[in-house]
Amino acid sequence: MVTLYFLLAVFILLAAWLGWRYFILRRGIGEMTEQIKRGDEATERSSELGELASVRNTQHAILHSQLVSSESQRARLSAILDQLTDGVLIADADGRVQFANPAAEKLFGSPLAGRSVVEAVRHHQLADAWRRCRETGGLQTESVEVPASRQFLQLIVVPDRDTRGGTLLLVQDLTRVRKLETVRRDFISNLSHELRTPLASLKALTETLQDGALTDAEAAPRFLGRIHTEVDALTQMAQELLDLSKIESGQIELVLRKVDPLAVLKSAADRMRLQAERAGVSLTVETATPPNVRADAARLEGVLVNLIHNAVKFTRRGGSVTLSAVEEEGAVVFAVRDTGVGIPSDDLPRIFERFYRVDKSRAGSGTGLGLSIARHIVEAHGGRIWAESREGEGSAFFFSIPVTPN
Repeated sequence: MVTLYFLLAVFILLAAWLGWRYFILRRGIGEMTEQIKRGDEATERSSELGELASVRNTQHAILHSQLVSSESQRARLSAILDQLTDGVLIADADGRVQFANPAAEKLFGSPLAGRSVVEAVRHHQLADAWRRCRETGGLQTESVEVPASRQFLQLIVVPDRDTRGGTLLLVQDLTRVRKLETVRRDFISNLSHELRTPLASLKALTETLQDGALTDAEAAPRFLGRIHTEVDALTQMAQELLDLSKIESGQIELVLRKVDPLAVLKSAADRMRLQAERAGVSLTVETATPPNVRADAARLEGVLVNLIHNAVKFTRRGGSVTLSAVEEEGAVVFAVRDTGVGIPSDDLPRIFERFYRVDKSRAGSGTGLGLSIARHIVEAHGGRIWAESREGEGSAFFFSIPVTPN
C-alpha cells in the first residue's frame, strides 16, 4: 500500500512539473509572439525556447537587412530618376501612367500619374509607338518635332518584363542636339564658301601672273596687292578658328591689369582708321573719363576691333562709326554705333551664336565666329554683350566690364 501511495505521489509530482513546464513554454511563446508583433528581438532564457528564439532572431535580422537594402535601393533609384534630364514614364497593363519623373512632367505637363499614356504624351506619333510596343512586345522608337515649342523629342518604348502588358517609356529632348547639328552643317557650308572664294581668287591671280602679267609694271603690283589681301583674309579666318577652339576648351588666358577704357578705345580706333578711310566712313571717339576697369587690355581691344571692323564693313560710304565708354551701375559700358544697313529683327537674337551669319545684305561677311569670340571674351571678364538695331537704320553694339574696386 505504501508503495502505491509513493507511486501516486511521484505521478502527481511529475504531472505538476509537466504542467508547470507547459505553462512556462506557453507563456514564453506568447511573449515571443508579442515581441515579433512589436518587431523587437526575441529573448528567452529557458533552454526549451532558447534555440527557437535564436532561429527567430536570425530570421528577423535577415528580413530586416533585406528590407533596409530594398528601401536603400529604392531611394537610390528614385534619386537617379529624379535627376535624369530624360523623361521616364512607367505604364501598367491598362495603359495608365503609374510613375513619371520630374523631367517627364516638365516635358508633358504635370501631373501625369493616373492618366492614360495617349493622353500623357499628347502627340499621336508617340502614342502610335507605344501601341506598337504593346502589340509586338519589342522595342519601338519614334521622333516628333513640336512646332509650337520648337522642340525635337525622341521616344523609346520597351516592354516591362516584370509586369505583363506594362511598358517603360523614355523621352529624350534632342532640341539642343538637333540645333547643334544644324549649326555644324551651316558652319561647314559657310566655311567651305569662305575658303572657296579667296582660294579661287588666288588661283586666278597667280595664273594671270604666270601668263605674263608678272612682267607688266602696272598690273603686277596691283595683282600682288590683291594676293596679299586674300592671304590676310585666310590668315584671319584661321586665327578665328584657333581662338574659338581655345575658348571652347577652356584655354583662354586673361592677363588682368588696371586698364583705362578711353585708352583702349583710342588704340582700337587707330588700328581701324585706315580701313574706315578707305571705305569713306568717318570714325570718331567720344571723349569721356570713365573709371578704370580690371581687364586684359589686348583682349578688350580685340573685341573693339572686331566690332569696328563689322561696323565699317556694313556702313555705306559717307556714313559714320562712333565709339564711346561710359560708367553705368558699377560697370563701364563700351559702345560701337554705326549708321549702316542694320540687322533684321529675326536675326538680332542669334548674332552672337557660334557660326551664325546674317545672310540678308551681308553676303561674304565671314565665318560668323567674330561675335561669338567677342561674347566669350566679355563674359570671361564678368561682363555681358548685346546689340540694338533696326534694319536700314544702323546698329549699336554694347558690352560691359565691371569697374575696378578701389
